Amino acid sequence: MSFVNFEIPNLPKREQKPNRNLGITMVMDKGLSLREVENLLEIGHNYIDLIKLGWATSFVTPKLKEKIQIYQSANIPVYFGGTLLEIFYVRKSEHLFEKLLEEYKITHVEISSGSLDLSDNEKLGLISKYSKNYTVLSEVGSKDPNKEMAPYKWVECIKNELQAGSWKVITEAREGGNVGVFRSGGEVRDGLVDEILHSIPYENLIFEAPKKEQQVFFIKLLGSNVNLGNIATNDIIGLETLRLGLRSDTFFTFL
Repeated sequence: MSFVNFEIPNLPKREQKPNRNLGITMVMDKGLSLREVENLLEIGHNYIDLIKLGWATSFVTPKLKEKIQIYQSANIPVYFGGTLLEIFYVRKSEHLFEKLLEEYKITHVEISSGSLDLSDNEKLGLISKYSKNYTVLSEVGSKDPNKEMAPYKWVECIKNELQAGSWKVITEAREGGNVGVFRSGGEVRDGLVDEILHSIPYENLIFEAPKKEQQVFFIKLLGSNVNLGNIATNDIIGLETLRLGLRSDTFFTFL
């Protein structure tokens, strides 16, 4: 690891940037200022693989173009939260979303149905369409805590979306970590996760895990190079120490 300050023997091997396919850390920007982005990258550019501009915060965030350019200059892809595409889609204004992608030189697109009930065919059609020109991350699961899919349906949706062209499929959790693969109190739905992993290679998934205990669960289950998303901007260094067994929660995991 070229970016560490001193040597510690026998640490787990981390996949390295740039363009790593495993051990991805996707960070959620919920409205940072330009100065906050610069400060974030000063300490986190070695650890951040993707930046998601949460839900539709991009609509009201000042100096959006400048912010995106700062991330891009650090070779960190930026993409709009999937809710933004849903907002345009339900208003029959998808062409305006496509103009945004061009204007801001966005290379990644998130396709979700967390707020809008898209049919399977509609969603798969969007994935197929955008994957021709963009790197697509699709998301499975609803933001509504009262809508729970059966485990077999999760597996079916993930398989279909990967086949349609998704680079990775994100398991929904929201920024609160209380829906999707988690219960309302933040506890992992173990049976659902087991069912998904029985049929889907973890390399093809990004688990949204905004809470530390959720991150610990997936690192213990799948190792240092599990793909994790919706990480808070102030948790980046802490997560990397969890991945390396340098925090009490994972201290013995990799010995």
